[in-house]
Amino acid sequence: MADAKVIPFGEDRPRRRGGGARKARAVDAVAAPAQPPAAGAPESGPVELVAPPREPSGRVGGAGDWDRRIAGGLAFLRRRITGEYEVDEFGYDKELTDQVLMSLMRPLFEKYFRVEVKGVENIPKEGGALIVANHSGTLPLDGLMLQVAVHDHHPAERHLRLLAADLVFMLPGVNELARKAGHTLACAEDAQRLLEAGELVGVMPEGFKGIGKPFGERYKLQRFGRGGFVSTALRAGTPIVPCSIVGAEEIYPMIGNAKTLARLLGLPYFPVTPTFPWLGPLGAVPLPTKWTIQFGEPIATDGYAAEAAEDPMLMFNLTDEVRERIQHTLYKLLVQRRSVFF
Repeated sequence: MADAKVIPFGEDRPRRRGGGARKARAVDAVAAPAQPPAAGAPESGPVELVAPPREPSGRVGGAGDWDRRIAGGLAFLRRRITGEYEVDEFGYDKELTDQVLMSLMRPLFEKYFRVEVKGVENIPKEGGALIVANHSGTLPLDGLMLQVAVHDHHPAERHLRLLAADLVFMLPGVNELARKAGHTLACAEDAQRLLEAGELVGVMPEGFKGIGKPFGERYKLQRFGRGGFVSTALRAGTPIVPCSIVGAEEIYPMIGNAKTLARLLGLPYFPVTPTFPWLGPLGAVPLPTKWTIQFGEPIATDGYAAEAAEDPMLMFNLTDEVRERIQHTLYKLLVQRRSVFF
């Protein structure tokens, strides 16, 4: 066999253009024998060929990432079909909420309303707590956005269990989805059981008075009832976290209320907005306002005696304190925001 010809390293070698030059250098690096260092020149260590770092496939939509997603989706569908999934005593389906419902609400939260979350560190990392927020927006989208804010921005990715009105559980379809998303009836017994089990419970004491108020009364808190949520927190010994939501008031500016039609339909109100019902289904699209959700410092309740939950004066004072904190933060956020939409 003839001896292999080795192309020498030298300046007299003809230069190549484009990709040929790169290929020639690669051949030289492999085929050329190691040359002894010149006299007096420092010795160099071995040359290591290091491949450039590659981004994880999940960030660029690599084949491995899609394979995992497809496999996970098929496994999810199999569990749905065979019934191999768990729900708690209230009907809460954690897997469905994480995999489907949160994924559906997240684009609305991040891209449409562009929600800014502040003070999430005030929510306990573990154990029960009662989050009390203002309520507005004609339709209760603020409660859904509050759920996403707690789950996606809290370090422990905690789930918020909202207390909903009776009407929610009377509507076909909505009833099932609300249960599976972790919502439960707004009664003291259910709320106390959840708090004592270490869950985060959300309540909006304004109720329909809050989401159904005229646009001219926006960001003016309605009555908080008789302080039933305070009594529940005292019995469970869990902190109360005030929460203020700015931006929801303007998604459906309610300029009128068709009360007769509301009574015929069995609704607490029938909203009239600049776009609804005049534009039909298109008028039901919310305006893309910019939201801010801020969680305030928690109010501790574990220092009170067991009989404190029966003290009406204490209930009134704590309820008023929570309400004033939320109202003060609302005014503060309104002063700070530059625009309704930006």
